[in-house]
Amino acid sequence: MRENYLGIPVPVCNEKQVRADYEKLTKLLIEKQMTITTMESATSGQIASLITDTEGASAVMKGAFVTYSNQAKIMQGVPAEVIEKYSVYSEETAIAMAKSCAEIYKTNIGVGVTGTMGNIDPKNQDASIPGQVYFAIYIDGEYYSYKRSVPKQPSRLLYKLFVAHMVCVELLKLL
Repeated sequence: MRENYLGIPVPVCNEKQVRADYEKLTKLLIEKQMTITTMESATSGQIASLITDTEGASAVMKGAFVTYSNQAKIMQGVPAEVIEKYSVYSEETAIAMAKSCAEIYKTNIGVGVTGTMGNIDPKNQDASIPGQVYFAIYIDGEYYSYKRSVPKQPSRLLYKLFVAHMVCVELLKLL
């Protein structure tokens, strides 16, 4: 824990724990013979990277998309209408991301992540709330969506790891 400017404890991401949990997740996916893919915006491929850090991950990770811009999301199958109606920062967009990547790679699991880390997005100022993220998990036709707040982190990497860890925890619960 570290403290913010008011002296209030704020959780900081524990990278070692995140990596240990992803190793557990990847081994579980291998054991269950389940495949996974991701479409990541806010986490910039961090989830896919963490999954592939475990030996044997090629049996479960079929590919991934880093879709940092709205255009990239649309190019990978997220309907422009979803982004226009709900904004790029929404549960609906995260669900569309999870569904699209799972369909493209024909995997059991698709994960979609969007949101704003520690700053306001200049191209989406109205919908951008620092520290607010949305992610969705698609597992064999079932969708689970989440809206979470991320406390201020000391670096971009720790923001990404913090969000990636939230996704991992939910995946482990669902499996």
